[in-house]
Amino acid sequence: MEGVVRTPAGLVRGVDEGGVWVFRGLPYGHVAERAGRFRAPSAPVPWADVRDAFSWGPIAPQAPPVPGFSLPGDPTRSEEDCLNLNVWTLGADDERRPVMVWLHGGGFTTGNGSSALYDGRHLAARGVVVVTLNYRLGALGFLAHPELTDAADGNGGGWGNWGLHDQLAALRWVRDSIAEFGGDPGNVTLFGESAGAMSISALLSAQAARGLFHRAVLQSGPPATASAAWAIDRAERLARHLGLPLDRRELADVPAGKWVDATRRLAGELPGDGGLPLPLLPVVDGGLIDRVPGDALAEGRWPPVPLLVGTTRDECALFTVADLTEPPDEARIVGRLERLFGPEAAEVVFETYREARIGRGEPVTGRDLWTAITTDYVFRLPSLTLAAAHGAATYAYLFTRESPFLGGSFGSCHGLEIPFVFGTVQSPAVQVFTGSDPAAAALSEQMQRAWVAFARTGNPSCDAVGEWPVFDSVRLPTYVFGPGAGLQDDPRGTERHVWGDAGIATGSGHHHD
Repeated sequence: MEGVVRTPAGLVRGVDEGGVWVFRGLPYGHVAERAGRFRAPSAPVPWADVRDAFSWGPIAPQAPPVPGFSLPGDPTRSEEDCLNLNVWTLGADDERRPVMVWLHGGGFTTGNGSSALYDGRHLAARGVVVVTLNYRLGALGFLAHPELTDAADGNGGGWGNWGLHDQLAALRWVRDSIAEFGGDPGNVTLFGESAGAMSISALLSAQAARGLFHRAVLQSGPPATASAAWAIDRAERLARHLGLPLDRRELADVPAGKWVDATRRLAGELPGDGGLPLPLLPVVDGGLIDRVPGDALAEGRWPPVPLLVGTTRDECALFTVADLTEPPDEARIVGRLERLFGPEAAEVVFETYREARIGRGEPVTGRDLWTAITTDYVFRLPSLTLAAAHGAATYAYLFTRESPFLGGSFGSCHGLEIPFVFGTVQSPAVQVFTGSDPAAAALSEQMQRAWVAFARTGNPSCDAVGEWPVFDSVRLPTYVFGPGAGLQDDPRGTERHVWGDAGIATGSGHHHD
């Protein structure tokens, strides 16, 4: 039976789309509505007949996408039992191709693994097996409080990180099933962006994830975890929004839509002064995550898997675009910085960024400066610290291509590199954001080849980029994708240095107390 593959829960039938086989909506776990709340997932419910894997599975309950930030054809049907994945492969054979498993971003509250942005066929055509997945989001995925502990759950006494447990279940599914799809379970690369990359940092520090992946790509997502106190405070605030006590049984009965609304209200209360204003995060809950990932990294406790780590040049332009309606002047920017770092450090940071940008001929409006400073503080510097601290081979990149969208207002913003990695810059709907010029296609080709080389060997060096040296904290060799392309030592080093000179700790991620 051509296109029919065996999985632990039953047979599935895929479809050949232009020489790449696609299997959509494959269950990798199960969350029983209400009864499965705030628990690690159970095994998928088996089926008897051959299951057609032609359609996307349901996505996690979430708020509707912001207009302009979803693509035509993206799935919108949501269910609490959203644990399904998609596979692209050149053949369900015994070729043992490298496997690339994608974790989508969305701030732990939105997003899905079946977006047209993450179409895996272009990468799969290069000889890897691509897996994308949905995991629980928002309160159903990341609410954390000791009242949610379930001794019978088998999650080591933890009381949060349900979405991470889903990701682990998907990785175990890959380990047990991917050989049937032509993949090598002994060569799995976990790659993700934003919340997806933050999830990877958490999994790198989790003993339960050991051996389930062998390389990792962290795109624009430094380690970020919540302390127990932070998570408990967020859970209590959400319970107040619902008008309920923090009782496991009562919270398990709240409809998913009410959780989404309460989380959205909580997000609206958070300050936006340059940090990571996320309503929910992975938590150090003493179960799956027993210590801060950044601390585990500093102590050499991460497994020695090769890493590819990078950011975009203007990450925070995606978030500061709101400043276009009321552009901040110099006084407002300095005021924001003073609240974060104190008057003396604020002045030094502001002037250093302004002078460095003038020296490179870059704009220095209030919004441009705020974008540059917060991009480095939140994303780039913690990512570079991570790259320097990891004990195994690590490679660093900086993405500098600018989006033409809204007259270039977004610059090289958060998430812009994703369609270049996936090859989905070929999509007309995506080209509105990426541009459709020949340079875009060439850049996508280059990035795909480097990512596939890394998945194949643990080293991104290839004909498309040349010899890419391992990162070190002296030279800081970084591959630049976009304007200024090629290998550079310590790009934007002037700005990087000022943080240490000003006595501001940037660390290898943010631990939210």
